[in-house]
Amino acid sequence: MSSPEALVRIRNLVEGTLYRLCIKKICFTQDAEQVHNFFVKTGAQISTSSLLRKLTSAAFSFHHPALEQTLCRIHFTNPVGLSAGFDKNAELLHILPKFGFGFAEVGSITALPCAGNSGKRLARLPKQKSLWVNLGLNNQGAKAIAQRLKKYSFDMPFGISIAKTNCKETCNTEVGINDYLTSLRCFSRNNIGNYYTLNISCPNAYGGQPFHEPNLYEQLLKKVSKMKIKKPIFVKLSPDIKKSRINKIIAISKKYGIAGFICTNLTKKHNGKKGGISGKAVEKRANELLAYLANKTKGKYILVGAGGIFSAEDAYKKIKLGAHLVQLITGMIYQGPQLISEINESLVRLLQKDGYSSISQAVGTETYNKKD
Repeated sequence: MSSPEALVRIRNLVEGTLYRLCIKKICFTQDAEQVHNFFVKTGAQISTSSLLRKLTSAAFSFHHPALEQTLCRIHFTNPVGLSAGFDKNAELLHILPKFGFGFAEVGSITALPCAGNSGKRLARLPKQKSLWVNLGLNNQGAKAIAQRLKKYSFDMPFGISIAKTNCKETCNTEVGINDYLTSLRCFSRNNIGNYYTLNISCPNAYGGQPFHEPNLYEQLLKKVSKMKIKKPIFVKLSPDIKKSRINKIIAISKKYGIAGFICTNLTKKHNGKKGGISGKAVEKRANELLAYLANKTKGKYILVGAGGIFSAEDAYKKIKLGAHLVQLITGMIYQGPQLISEINESLVRLLQKDGYSSISQAVGTETYNKKD
């Protein structure tokens, strides 16, 4: 091991131990949503100071050429991204690369401002290493967020996750589709973001997940395609979707030029009636869908693996199952913000152990033969 990498590993070990023995214990005695809001606000404040950004980078970042990829003409310095659902209003894009993220997905953002669901709507499930989420797409709305973001440039690629506004009116198919289109226009016309994700799988919004139904999904994509958006468009899927529907969604996606899929959103397969579950509780389902998509499409789509990433081994598993990129939130909450650097540093060692010089060589090695 080279001296710089040894120092990074020691740094990560110290930070992770401090987080789990002290910071996490304090945070886990407080309301989960209040803690989340505190860290978002703190991160936004840190991002305004160039000195604090440099200190954050020194404390958390890690870079290695073996982790770099160019996908859909977007350059990623590493494959580890922040999932949509953490930075709902795109307030952290200046600071996230300093924590070591290779990219981020903000939102989900809706056409209209949304307060989200009422009552308690976020809780930790420590025994399952998971989170219960029933936030309900709370965000400031596409227009306000786009107006703010268009003033800036950012140091890393980011995607914008777009969902339909959480209200009764968008249960009407035409209204729901126009809601997606309104948000897409706000960002595409202002050239904001490197890619867009159609979130059709939010488990805690009014009306459920209607665009998982192939006929409605095709209606949505048909309208989106007419916008002639030049940037890649991804689709975020539920881990609970049936394979018969997945096959139809793949065919429709090919017809309308979808670039890839996010595998996956939260699962609704749990004891509670509302909301969805993240983390380890969704990992098996997410990996099964990821492997199925990779095997069916054989490298024709960019696949992003999400759900249950708590270590480099978890991330590497998804990569070998077919993920070009991975995303996380829950693992960072349980393990600490140094987890991103831990994963990237360890991924380099895992690649070297398997005889790979680049992350791209490992993609799909457990699922399909890329020569097929």
